[in-house]
Amino acid sequence: MARQILANTAIHPSIHHKLGKGYGKGVDQEGIIESIKNAAQNTPVLVLGMRQNPVCRAVQKNLKKGNVDFKYLEYGSYFSEWQPRLAIKMWTGWPTFPMVFVNGLLVGGNHEVSGLINSGELTSMLSQGAPHEGKASVNAPSQL
Repeated sequence: MARQILANTAIHPSIHHKLGKGYGKGVDQEGIIESIKNAAQNTPVLVLGMRQNPVCRAVQKNLKKGNVDFKYLEYGSYFSEWQPRLAIKMWTGWPTFPMVFVNGLLVGGNHEVSGLINSGELTSMLSQGAPHEGKASVNAPSQL
């Protein structure tokens, strides 16, 4: 299912210039996304999370239990840094943290990663390495 985006015709012309300009003062939305893209492309397993979130801790525990090396990037807590997290959610379309990337592909959160570990698919994905040319990845252009 394609993500739905509000049509420009349904947005008052006086605010068009504000769309996609960031999510708060001092938030470098493009810099955040570019750093995540770089990390996802150069790290077999990347976990994006936040402090105080038990599900972020659970996915790390599950990956460690499965002997899977990963890189963890943390974006604030329930009380801070909501703007970077919103930018990340808007970019990925994934509504919650954690977000886990395997070889540059968003695979979901803890529930999805647990399924991949239990089925053996995560091991298979990691043995295949980076996505093959033509497969979607974080650096592929969006087709919304």
